[in-house]
Amino acid sequence: LSAKIRFVDLAGSERLKKTGTVGERFKEGVSINQGLLALGNVISALGDPTLNKTHVPYRDSKITRLLQDSLGGNSRTVMIACVSPADANFAESLNTLKYANRAKNIRNVVMVNRDPNTTELLRLKERIQELELEVLRCRRGEAGVSTLDGDVVQKALQRLEKENGRLRED
Repeated sequence: LSAKIRFVDLAGSERLKKTGTVGERFKEGVSINQGLLALGNVISALGDPTLNKTHVPYRDSKITRLLQDSLGGNSRTVMIACVSPADANFAESLNTLKYANRAKNIRNVVMVNRDPNTTELLRLKERIQELELEVLRCRRGEAGVSTLDGDVVQKALQRLEKENGRLRED
């Protein structure tokens, strides 16, 4: 089993007129807006059942490519939307909530990814555990023949049973 965790701060849409940026900051704001637009298109394609889109534009930006597994793949995803209670930020807060609402409509089917070799390895480990338990039980039954202390055998038996139960859960 393997897992990935991604934390992404989407910043906010850059209102270029409002911020009055020029030069490099202007280019950065344009780039942020392009990424957010592409992400919005992907979220719309995945979350809106009325669109019936067969193509999801993951390749339109780096952020959508990075979040492809999180958005439409085999994963659990959490989105946290930060809004402001201030009147001056009402429009941006409303847009953020609309964006989050569209993202909420995405439904992923999550399944455990198991490698067939790993499954076979776990099965063989479990079989080894069962055989070790059988040997310990046989030794415990032949009290005069065994050189092992009864408490040692009992503890080993409990440890192996516990490990066997853990392997079954995995």
